[in-house]
Amino acid sequence: MQTTHDIEEGLPETVSLLDKLRIAIYHGEFAPSQRLVESELAQKYETSRGAVREALALLQNEGLVTRQRNRSAWVRPVTIEEAIEILEVRAVVEGMCAAKAAAKATKADHHDLLKMAEEMSEAVKRGDVLNDSKVSDQVHAKIREIAGQQTASGIIERLRYQGVRYQFHVSLLPGRLAQGAREHLDIIDAVIAGDPAVAEQLTRDHFAAVIDALRQLEQADLPPIMAAALAR
Repeated sequence: MQTTHDIEEGLPETVSLLDKLRIAIYHGEFAPSQRLVESELAQKYETSRGAVREALALLQNEGLVTRQRNRSAWVRPVTIEEAIEILEVRAVVEGMCAAKAAAKATKADHHDLLKMAEEMSEAVKRGDVLNDSKVSDQVHAKIREIAGQQTASGIIERLRYQGVRYQFHVSLLPGRLAQGAREHLDIIDAVIAGDPAVAEQLTRDHFAAVIDALRQLEQADLPPIMAAALAR
């Protein structure tokens, strides 16, 4: 499995400090409730304390970090129950977007979705959890874009950041990587077929399946660093 360092090494130079901190939180390098000291982060990422302070403020807005005046920031714990609540909201909003996308998608949109489907299938064949997760996010984002739901996109982005810490561990559950891909491919097929009702239902079913997977994580009694590390 790729480490946080491996992922950072593969990122383009233009990737911001904010993106690097997100990745570190997603992968559990910074554990839930761990203090995030500006001076230490500035040294680790070879940047200024001002840049770190600004990034932490943005992460606080996304719900990943908690800060109090005159105190260090720390990684905000997200319980499995909270992650499930986030997924329940996403199921409704993303389902609505899928229905609208099915009614509005153009041939060009179909081409883009089919390309993503191919990339996801290849990632699953390689067992590439990281790239599968990336393409999954792209599929949902593309469907929201086709739907033309800017308000929904803003809501989802905020919720996604809060729950994404679980997604890698969910994908590592036996059979979940392939099953998740099949769910996304079915949604893509429904959007391309122009069937709003089916696209919405399949999207809701997908999030229900992710919730079931989270319950499996909960029952597995994982160590804290993994259990609070989704929302694919």
